[in-house]
Amino acid sequence: MSTSVPPRARSREWLGLVALVIPALLASMDLSVLFMAAPRIGAELAPSTGQYLWIMDIYGFVMAGLLVTMGSLGDRVGRRRLLLLGAAAFGAASLLAAFATTPELLIAARALLGIGGATLAPSTLSLIRGMFADDDQRRTAIGIWTAAFTGGIAIGPIVGGLLLERYWWGSVFVINVPVMLLLLVVGPFLLRESKDPGPGRFDPLSSVLSLAAVLPVIYAVKHFAEDGANPSSLVALLVGLAVGALFVRRQRRSEHPMIDVRLFSTSSFSAAIGANTAITFASAGMGLLAVTFMQTVLGLSPFDAALWMLPTILGSVIGVALASALAPRTRPAVLVAAGLVLAAGGFLLVSTMRVDAPVWWLIGSYGVLTLGVGMTSTLATSLVLTTAPPERAGSASAISETSTEFGGALGIAVLGSIAAATYRAEMDTTVPAGLDDELAHTATETVGGALAVAGQVPAEAAGALLGRAFAAFTEGFTVTAVIGAAILLLGALVTAVALWRVPAGTTPSGPH
Repeated sequence: MSTSVPPRARSREWLGLVALVIPALLASMDLSVLFMAAPRIGAELAPSTGQYLWIMDIYGFVMAGLLVTMGSLGDRVGRRRLLLLGAAAFGAASLLAAFATTPELLIAARALLGIGGATLAPSTLSLIRGMFADDDQRRTAIGIWTAAFTGGIAIGPIVGGLLLERYWWGSVFVINVPVMLLLLVVGPFLLRESKDPGPGRFDPLSSVLSLAAVLPVIYAVKHFAEDGANPSSLVALLVGLAVGALFVRRQRRSEHPMIDVRLFSTSSFSAAIGANTAITFASAGMGLLAVTFMQTVLGLSPFDAALWMLPTILGSVIGVALASALAPRTRPAVLVAAGLVLAAGGFLLVSTMRVDAPVWWLIGSYGVLTLGVGMTSTLATSLVLTTAPPERAGSASAISETSTEFGGALGIAVLGSIAAATYRAEMDTTVPAGLDDELAHTATETVGGALAVAGQVPAEAAGALLGRAFAAFTEGFTVTAVIGAAILLLGALVTAVALWRVPAGTTPSGPH
């Protein structure tokens, strides 16, 4: 009995992959591209502390909250159509952000960018699944896409540093515009439209519930990490969990659910989502801290820090290549767990950093981390997509990318807050000598504040202050690295158990 062989992709599909990878890269880059530009934005727009946090975080929050909705919408109206609409919105919002003249306008532009970004990620990934029917080619294509999307978080600070060497801070947004215009031109020719043939009616209430479940939970965890348990954080968490329960209940009862929650009953799907969330949680939070460490403690300019970060991209590329090469003959349990353990090893190497350590030690350690990230993300994304039925590709993609954005936003907020809390605790032990109350508060709040205060006091006092501040920030940096390693090692253990029965070189089956 003969079996049909899936058609292999041709040049049109591979060119279409290029057209899809670049916007996915930009969508993830915008989560971290402001790391380098933050000091200049603070100087020119003078945002309050709360406004500064919203400028940094609102893109990831809105994107995470809308990915599920946009994935489901793409299944219904057409994934290519939604992609092109999102590209136009993303380009327009980028221009608005680039020329923002007030903190409020920049916050609004970043929120609009989040809406556009939420259409790009699930649309690109679900289109890839339809373009590549051959398992090996699909695995390669997903690996390339994964390297771009997960690598974008690491590439963002690099691109930001290179641009800031010559241009104003808005240039980090302007680069999005020509890419989106190119996608609008070539997309209709290179990409075939695809949609769910029987999607049912769109459920606006489920869309609202999904957003109302995600955002309060992110808010609660972020503020819990910053300020500890307080009534507002607990209420937000309970509200988010309650709305999430209502959302799940509605999906179970719906004839045409926005998310097929039955997918989570498959251990391979749940484990892949968990591994993806853990790896982006840890790596995104560490990315922000590593860039800050290089520019403060090690004293590098944004341009020099960007150049030093370039080799870390190679780690992701090697990780993707290893995962793609070994997947046909190695159990997913072994490869995913190995990727998580490698990333944890990178974190433990980072935890050995000291104030006087050479920058190459940090980059080498971070490179080991990105190697594990490349391996884990490639396999986790592939498992998510191959578990879901083809007609639900958009929804499965949305779940996968929600886990990525959710993990990334939480990682930046939580790990960043832990490092900041450690810094403040170390600095609060003794008020820096020769400073009045206002300067002492500024210096003990952030390492950037200590650098600013050092420029206003005599050289001897400045030297003592910076010595303490750099030691305190390094302590927070290394403590956070140990926590990240522990999270990933626990994830490796759980993932190995959950995926153990999935054989090598086969497509896991999920509920249809």
